[in-house]
Amino acid sequence: VSGSPAMASAGSAEPERPHPKPFLIGVSGGTASGKSTVCEKIMELLGQNEVDHRQRKVLILSQDSFYKVLTAEQKAKALKGQYNFDHPDAFDNDLMHTTLKNIVEGKTVEVPTYDFVTHSRLAETTVVYPADVVLFEGILVFYNQDIRDMFHLRLFVDTDSDVRLSRRVLRDMKRGRDLEQILTQYTTFVKPAFEEFCLPTKKYADVIIPRGVDNMVAINLIVQHIQDILNGDICKWQRGAMNGHGRSYKRPFPEQTESSSVLAAGKRSHLESSSRPH
Repeated sequence: VSGSPAMASAGSAEPERPHPKPFLIGVSGGTASGKSTVCEKIMELLGQNEVDHRQRKVLILSQDSFYKVLTAEQKAKALKGQYNFDHPDAFDNDLMHTTLKNIVEGKTVEVPTYDFVTHSRLAETTVVYPADVVLFEGILVFYNQDIRDMFHLRLFVDTDSDVRLSRRVLRDMKRGRDLEQILTQYTTFVKPAFEEFCLPTKKYADVIIPRGVDNMVAINLIVQHIQDILNGDICKWQRGAMNGHGRSYKRPFPEQTESSSVLAAGKRSHLESSSRPH
């Protein structure tokens, strides 16, 4: 497993040296469940968060980057807290699928940048270089079957609903939002969408992580598994990955109680979470 290969020059063909196809891990969970915090802790323990983004072996991407471009009417609603960002239709699933497909094929891709203050997709994009392990996190990453089937491993961060609500209220108030608007948006859109669209996808998870980042047993198992992949066990799953969706991959760890035996990956590819809604 080497660092990131040299990026193909603009207008040229594929990089001359093929990069190993990455191990793609999806991580889902409700709003403020701790998905990105779990990923940040994993990156910290792996020592990957200080590595230059061109050379990272593990990276994390967010579904939030793929929100659709809003119409003027939708944007006006969003500014009043009346647009449902938790509905599957809020995401550009075609672009998400194409981008993930290119990532799985080991290509360098450009990921959209979404501004949650103005509720618009910015002209600038984030270049994501090939990596060995890619973790894709978001509230509805398992909802679309075409996208769900691309993951070699699926994780679900399962955090108490009261904890998630309190985290969301505190986070949104720090952004200057009115408490009444926060609670109205939560009861009108966030909670119903979680129960209708996100929670049912929990059944697709290979591993459930109770308590999020507080579950250090799970996180340490995740980190150990990623290290095994980076140290040369990639070929064990890559043969399965070439055969359709890679679901032939088998967990090497014995099951533990409360589904706390976890294998996963993560990293923050300079896509910051400070302005993310989930």
